[in-house]
Amino acid sequence: MALLLATVTIFGYYGVTLALALTNQSYGSSIAARVAEWGRSHGIGGFVTWAETEWYRLNPPKKGGAPPQGSFGSGPTAVKVPLGGHLPAPAPIKSPAAHPLPGEGVWHIAGRETANGVPGLYEAFVRPNAVNTSYVVGVAWMDPTVLRAQLYSGSYIPGGGPYKYSAPITPAASTTLVAAFNAGFRMQDANGGYYTDGRIIKPLRVGAASVVVFKDGTMTVGQWGSDVKMSNQVASVRQNLDLIVENGKAVPGLAAQNSPKWGITLGGTFNVWRSGLGVTKDGALVYVGGPALSISDLANVLVRAGAVRAMQLDINTGWVQYSIFNGPIGTPLNGSTAVPLLNGMESPTRYFANWWNRDFFTMSLRGNELKKTTSTSSSATTSTAKG
Repeated sequence: MALLLATVTIFGYYGVTLALALTNQSYGSSIAARVAEWGRSHGIGGFVTWAETEWYRLNPPKKGGAPPQGSFGSGPTAVKVPLGGHLPAPAPIKSPAAHPLPGEGVWHIAGRETANGVPGLYEAFVRPNAVNTSYVVGVAWMDPTVLRAQLYSGSYIPGGGPYKYSAPITPAASTTLVAAFNAGFRMQDANGGYYTDGRIIKPLRVGAASVVVFKDGTMTVGQWGSDVKMSNQVASVRQNLDLIVENGKAVPGLAAQNSPKWGITLGGTFNVWRSGLGVTKDGALVYVGGPALSISDLANVLVRAGAVRAMQLDINTGWVQYSIFNGPIGTPLNGSTAVPLLNGMESPTRYFANWWNRDFFTMSLRGNELKKTTSTSSSATTSTAKG
């Protein structure tokens, strides 16, 4: 009788929690994603990883072909950057594919600009590699002299709270918002720690790949304990696995299967939706996200976009999400007015929803960029290429 009661209790518990998970939007937009997230939270992560691995093995991305027309972006490419105080526009990205297509890798101005019309965000699009040539990944380049970074924390990732900054993004914060994008793995899978609001949420690991946001709103990426360390100027630290780019090159060993350095979940060799964040030699931030990327492909695109250090963020369709916000400075925005960096990314409305309980980053115009100045001194960099 006791055994029967225990069995009913256990199966009843799992049944109820699974039913709740299937209605939990923060677990993903699809039933499969919600079941997978539920499984990882209830001790069957190994089975979930095996099932996902088998699915991707049997359903690899298409080889060959060309992307749809217009896949490499549109909009202005003529850039005027004031002399001093701002970073110069980024150089075009050399395509990872064997033969570049017209418009591939060309940077386009995106998002809100300063009151003086200086862009802080550019977007470009390239194919992920020379094999899966019908796919396109998005790249965003962010100028920290124009934009201020902020880490938002959630009750699910990293857990705990309450936090000073959590979803939803407030109307006041949205008046200067330029971009919002996903962070990393669940802390159980990240092999790293988390620091924010002046406290350690999860212990920081020496050697871990880390996104560090400083109190002045600048952000960088580096190895904890060497490139970046704790100081009274650090506002937040978000760790995820190990660096995939160091000294401007992809690190050795990325092709190794099931290495905890790169994430045992799906390993690094499967070509799936992935995202990553890097920093250039002059301090710009580079985000890459899109389909058909192995971890080696991700590192390669980050290097081609100028990253000297970079790390993987989250993977899989539901979690790779970069949003771009336009509109007059001072006007409140919401997710319905945002534009995803890439077709196929989930809706940006998640960042404005009470139910969104995962961490993410925002980039907003700095306070000194909100009012127009009389200075007109500028240097112009012009590109007429169009996607």
